[in-house]
Amino acid sequence: MRTRRSTLHGIRRKCAALSALALGAALAVAVPTPASAAARVDNPYAGAKAYVNPQWSAKAAAEPGGSAIADEPSFVWMDRIAAIEGAGDAMSLREHLDEALDQGANLFQVVIYDLPGRDCAALASNGELGPTELDRYKTEYINPIADILDDPAYANLRIVTIIEPDSLPNIVTNAGGTAGSTTQCQTMKENGNYEKGVGYALHTLGAIPNVYNYVDAGHHGWLGWDSNFVPAAQEFKKAATSEGATVADVQGFIVNTANYSALKEPNFKVTDTVNGTTVRQSKWVDWNYYVDELSFAQALRTEMVGQGFASNIGMLIDTARNGWGGSSRPAGAGPLTSVDDYVNGGRIDRRIHAGNWCNQKGAGIGERPTAAPEAGIDAYVWAKPPGESDGNSQAIANDEGKGFDRMCDPTYTGNGRNGNNLTGALPDSPLAGHWFSAQFQELVRNAYPPLDGSTPGGGSDTQAPSAPTGLKVTAKTSGSVSLSWSASTDNTGVTAYDVYRAGVQVGSSASTSYTDTGLTASTAYSYTVKARDAAGNVSAASAAVSATTDAGGGTGTGTLKVQYKNSDSSATDNQIRMGLQLVNTGSAAVNLSTVKVRYWFTPEAGASTFGTACDYAVLGCSTVTTGVTSSGSSAAGASHYLEVGFGSGSLAAGASTGEIQLRLNKSDWSNFNEADDYSRSTNTAYADASKIGVYVGSTLTWGTAP
Repeated sequence: MRTRRSTLHGIRRKCAALSALALGAALAVAVPTPASAAARVDNPYAGAKAYVNPQWSAKAAAEPGGSAIADEPSFVWMDRIAAIEGAGDAMSLREHLDEALDQGANLFQVVIYDLPGRDCAALASNGELGPTELDRYKTEYINPIADILDDPAYANLRIVTIIEPDSLPNIVTNAGGTAGSTTQCQTMKENGNYEKGVGYALHTLGAIPNVYNYVDAGHHGWLGWDSNFVPAAQEFKKAATSEGATVADVQGFIVNTANYSALKEPNFKVTDTVNGTTVRQSKWVDWNYYVDELSFAQALRTEMVGQGFASNIGMLIDTARNGWGGSSRPAGAGPLTSVDDYVNGGRIDRRIHAGNWCNQKGAGIGERPTAAPEAGIDAYVWAKPPGESDGNSQAIANDEGKGFDRMCDPTYTGNGRNGNNLTGALPDSPLAGHWFSAQFQELVRNAYPPLDGSTPGGGSDTQAPSAPTGLKVTAKTSGSVSLSWSASTDNTGVTAYDVYRAGVQVGSSASTSYTDTGLTASTAYSYTVKARDAAGNVSAASAAVSATTDAGGGTGTGTLKVQYKNSDSSATDNQIRMGLQLVNTGSAAVNLSTVKVRYWFTPEAGASTFGTACDYAVLGCSTVTTGVTSSGSSAAGASHYLEVGFGSGSLAAGASTGEIQLRLNKSDWSNFNEADDYSRSTNTAYADASKIGVYVGSTLTWGTAP
């Protein structure tokens, strides 16, 4: 369990004891496991029954088709001081908490959203507090919320907070003189009140044992570039160590809050190329390293652990409005006439530009709230309740501090933050947070997976997929088991595979492979897999497969191994291409700056100088170094080696760096003959590679050198 301090402002300190709950079930159908007062769990969503806001539920149920989702849990927004006691006909925070108890819920979700100078780059969500009113934020907003949440009556609730959406990412991208910068963001960067406010909220709320803080971390279309990714992580760390806060006050991070970025882009990868041009060079991707929220969230989690956050932090992804279904959803990849045609024809995110954020036309309900759907992801959640407006499409006088942002005007031709494109916003929208019936109905129509059991093209689908076959263990460490299986068949197509450990769902995968992490060393586990289609039909379970995790490491510096896959179908072309990933099978984190990986090969004839490149890395190519050195070895296939290093970062116990895509060529681009290279293998899926060396300092700790 993480270390806790004394609380601020008289909040009572509760003694916290660890409680482990099985990961898995979807929130909407989970049966709660009551927690004792002050009990704490690794993932607050595991086994939880989440609170359903009755006021939102009533509005949803009154809309055509809304009853299908009216009982889904979503966050309650505290977007101004008056919201604490209830503004207008809205329930107060205490009334929501009391209702949660009446529902028998054990999970309550709330957004903390009232920073000084709030949302300095989007007028629609400006707040009531001026840029310098940090003291009011503390005494009139955070402290009263903390006093309510700390009431012993709510001690059995796991209270999940989202801390200040959009604030810290704005400091990274909109305060430095770029096309998207604003004077308001520059002011907040200079006075530091975003960092101080976030730090104070983390410190104050994090001192309550049953509160789980998740810090907002933008989305991939905002922070996915090298110029933003690590600086954002550093900014999050700065805020999390301000005003008395420490990284122990952070349960994890949330991405895509109130946004529309696709959870997964199934029809293209960032590593794809079209006629020699990479997907990263397409106008839509624009050199971003990520094309969807899942890959971004998992990579950001790795980076945040490297920045010093706990190795068991989890990620949340807001999936309330990123389904992108309906008739406009592509059925497959785009044409190969150009990289832009390929991406635009296949992308499920149908926005005009990834920088568009206000009441987007064509959007749909996304994945339903679900616990532990993927590795490193604590839950898919509905942070922004569907049907609540992002902002008003024209000026509206109000007492909520909310302005008129032209990004909510469908006639506006844009600015530097959306590439000077049309906004894609729906017309006639009300103030941010107010009910927007037309938007809700569009979200329901375009839901993906669909809400009514119909297929995306219409009709009714009641046929379940065939059961997956060929389930097998492809790799294992002391803390993980990797699985693969053969694809199921279905009359309309399989959309996901659900993975079960001992009969309890531990995750889902859009592909035919999955890695289960966070396991115990030297322990036997049993797995089955079920296929699921877009209508929600679920197959019978596959045959079970068992695996026993490896013995744990225990050297104090960790134990590393390298896994390899061949990314090049030709052994005689002018490049060597591969995927590598490091896995820490030990019991302690490893400083990656001390680690080198060596791949031995021979260049045959031609130039004796080389070019190397990192095309993609989950942890960011900016942290990866590459170079070729003559090995001095007379062993067959090993006259040279590609050495891969890491400029910074830490690899937690049981964690993987994730995929690193590499290539090298001779400076004259003459051909290789890789068939006899010492380190080469032909496997196209990741597997342990005993002929690739891992060095910690100067010591070979994995593999056999030639």
